[in-house]
Amino acid sequence: MNEERVVLLDPEGHAIGSAAKLSAHHADTPYHLAFSSYIVNAAGQVLITRRAAGKKTFPGVLTNSCCGHPAPGEGLEEAVVRRVRTELGITLREVTVILPRFSYRAVADDGTVEHELCPVVRATASGDDFSLNADEVSMAAWLSWDECRKLVGHSDSSPWFRLQMEQLECLGDPSRWPEAPESSLPPALTRQSARPLEHPLTG
Repeated sequence: MNEERVVLLDPEGHAIGSAAKLSAHHADTPYHLAFSSYIVNAAGQVLITRRAAGKKTFPGVLTNSCCGHPAPGEGLEEAVVRRVRTELGITLREVTVILPRFSYRAVADDGTVEHELCPVVRATASGDDFSLNADEVSMAAWLSWDECRKLVGHSDSSPWFRLQMEQLECLGDPSRWPEAPESSLPPALTRQSARPLEHPLTG
């Protein structure tokens, strides 16, 4: 089995190498590329998840729909589709970049650090059904946007979710969030225009 790797970045978001994902996350985690997704259904609800208790970083926290790391040479849309299918068994119709340069550093209770340049995307689901990968996700539920906003005050919500919501709340209804221009993405990423995903990856 090929070991999953993350893309390492300089402060401006250029790729400078890669590292094994598991061994790269520690008390001095290097700056690396990631993404956060907010999956929206036809009713305008957002899928909120709880990370599995066995996750190395921030186990058991409530958070947005799905997070992941683009592999070296992998596009953002491709990475989102792959990871959403792996964790949630969901087929996506569209992926749209909303916060292209979101970046954060957070320290977990055990001292493990996340340090990511993490574009935030809205992903449109083809339906409401999901199938959880128990190694990754322990719970998922479709919530209204008002319910999502209330989760910010929960002590067990993830730090990146709270920071992202500071920027997303002012954008209003998730189905109407404005798309960010392609030119605003980090240099380490290239992006295809948001479009129907006719052949989604199976992970």
